[in-house]
This record gives sequence, C-alpha cells and structure tokens, in this order.
Amino acid sequence: MPVLLCQDINLSSLQTLLQQYGMQQQQVADGEEIPGSFWKDSEAGLIGDTLYIRNDTPVHSALHETCHYICMDDARKQQLHTDAGGDYEEENAVCYLQILLSERIPEMGMTRMFNDMDEWGYSFRLGSAQAWFERDAEDARQWLLEKRLLPQ
Repeated sequence: MPVLLCQDINLSSLQTLLQQYGMQQQQVADGEEIPGSFWKDSEAGLIGDTLYIRNDTPVHSALHETCHYICMDDARKQQLHTDAGGDYEEENAVCYLQILLSERIPEMGMTRMFNDMDEWGYSFRLGSAQAWFERDAEDARQWLLEKRLLPQ
C-alpha cells in the first residue's frame, strides 16, 4: 500500500493541528520545489513557523517536520530554515510525537502511521515503528514529558 499523501486527506485537520502549535501551512503547486525541504523531492519543508507541503507530500513527512518544530526551543524556531537540527534524543521524541499526533488526522491514525513509517524506511532497532513505539520508546516518551510536550 502506498503511503498516505496530503492530497488524500482533508487539509483542514492538519491546519487545525498546526494552529495549536503556532504554525501555518503553505500549499505548494504541483511540480514546484518545496521551500525548506531538507530531503527535497516531495518531502515537507520548514521555514520559520510555516510548514510547506505539496499534494504529493507524504502525511508522515508533514507530521514529522511539524513535530520537529514543536520539539525545538524558541531560539531554534527563530533561526529555522530547512534543517530542523536537533540531537538523537530529540529525533526519537519527534518520531514518537508524530505517531501520537497522527490520531488527529482522521485519514491517518497510528496504525497507518506505523505502516507508512516502515514503508518509507524509518529505521528502528526492533525492526518496525510499531514495535519501537510499544516496546522501546520510553526514552522518547520521557523526553517529551520532561519538555511538557506530550499532547493531552
């Protein structure tokens, strides 16, 4: 099954999520380069508080970049352009948070997020996103708790 793309969801649910974190989304025309995309191709981009997406942007990519923004401090947010940066612990927290927030996108949800992360090639010690989330992600959860970033 191909990964879920932004064209396959009601973008208002993504916009609502972004607004809760002081972000906005900017739609890029088909075939145009996505500003702020670190990985290029169809991957979401970040510049300041704006998430750039195209119809062919995978939803997991949009949520991953959103979670990078959520997890960074204000100083990094002010300098944000393309490379979200962060360390190993933050990257794990970003992956954990994107799984949790996938529940806010009706067409996505956690099961689809696990599958899409595996399909796209996210790498986890236990071999799958779901196994990592369920049995090996306590450090990521703890990081989010300490930063008070776990969604209610």
